[in-house]
Amino acid sequence: MKKNILILFIVLISLVVVCAHAQDSREAAKIRYLIASVETLDGAKFIRNGREYDARSAANHLRLKLKNAGYRVRTAEDFIKFCGSKSSITGEPYLIRFADGTTVKTEVFFSKKLTAFAKD
Repeated sequence: MKKNILILFIVLISLVVVCAHAQDSREAAKIRYLIASVETLDGAKFIRNGREYDARSAANHLRLKLKNAGYRVRTAEDFIKFCGSKSSITGEPYLIRFADGTTVKTEVFFSKKLTAFAKD
């Protein structure tokens, strides 16, 4: 009887670990999608602390912030909050100026992209 309970316990723990890892994989895919959505913007400028950067530089900056955020970023929503929405130094919001001149906060841009990802 004790052996069966122990086996059941081990199986349940294994399932929890597998499910947690699967969640991490899905969230990591969402985060990669969000970064790629900035990196592939033609003619857009990423505005950080009053300076403009091209799409590739913006994506590289976001990857660096993600790496430095460590365990704080577990979900795509965490990524938006801790890495993709504002400067961790000045607190100024990040902006994207599209090729047509329209400017939006990256937090809004990423939230819309995340919603679109969920629908696919």
